Amino acid sequence: MPEGDTVYRAARRLHDALAGATLLKTDFRVPRFATTDLSGRRVEEVAARGKHIFFRLSGGVSIHSHFKMDGSWHLYRDGERWHRPSWQARAVITVEDWIAVAFLMPVLEVFPTVQEAQILSRLGPDPLAADWDPREAQRRLTADPGRTVSAAILDQTTIAGLGNVYRCEICFLTGLDPWTPVASIAAPAQVVDLAKRLMFANKDRATRITTGDPRRGHALWVYGRAGKPCRRCRTKIRRREADTSPDGERLTFWCPSCQPSHPGGRVED
Repeated sequence: MPEGDTVYRAARRLHDALAGATLLKTDFRVPRFATTDLSGRRVEEVAARGKHIFFRLSGGVSIHSHFKMDGSWHLYRDGERWHRPSWQARAVITVEDWIAVAFLMPVLEVFPTVQEAQILSRLGPDPLAADWDPREAQRRLTADPGRTVSAAILDQTTIAGLGNVYRCEICFLTGLDPWTPVASIAAPAQVVDLAKRLMFANKDRATRITTGDPRRGHALWVYGRAGKPCRRCRTKIRRREADTSPDGERLTFWCPSCQPSHPGGRVED
């Protein structure tokens, strides 16, 4: 599932391959930009912010993408067989040594680089960015005392890059029932610090690990483990399908023993 660490790695790979190269051909397979031709422009950098990737080109033009649930960027050598069918491609960017292909990218657009500010201004601090600000992240986390910690963590205007896996794992590791009101979090700084440490620890890993155990099937505490025993107390992990986000329905995984229900939080079922 693409979260901030996945997007960070993708942007870094794209930057390493494309930065400094001149675009030989661009093929945008989305109606709005189907006739857009960026050939001849130089790739200045490819950078991630939260779940967004920006290709910044010479002449003040940017290509913006957002993975949401299904998007991905692939890099290929000329003549190399693609790992996905061509009908799933939304953009094909060609330079001398590489071809970058965006597959199933739900958000793909081209605009003047100065317009990036409209997107960036809506995002919270990014744990993987050089300007990470934990105090601002904590302020945003606690800004709405009535919403749940679960909703606050998923909100990209709180902390950019956190998704459903980190939401469930952070709640477990801090002992918080996901439906705990933000006003009842005893140590919000701990939530923010943990988000930073987990994201940073996983930024170079192909497999996301929160337990410290890299063995297959041992990487996560609760996410995706409904009905299985809690790694700490052996209580069965529970799952609920009641959470929604701009990207659609989200599953919540938690241990009812390690994360006891908070008054005013979830209703037991």
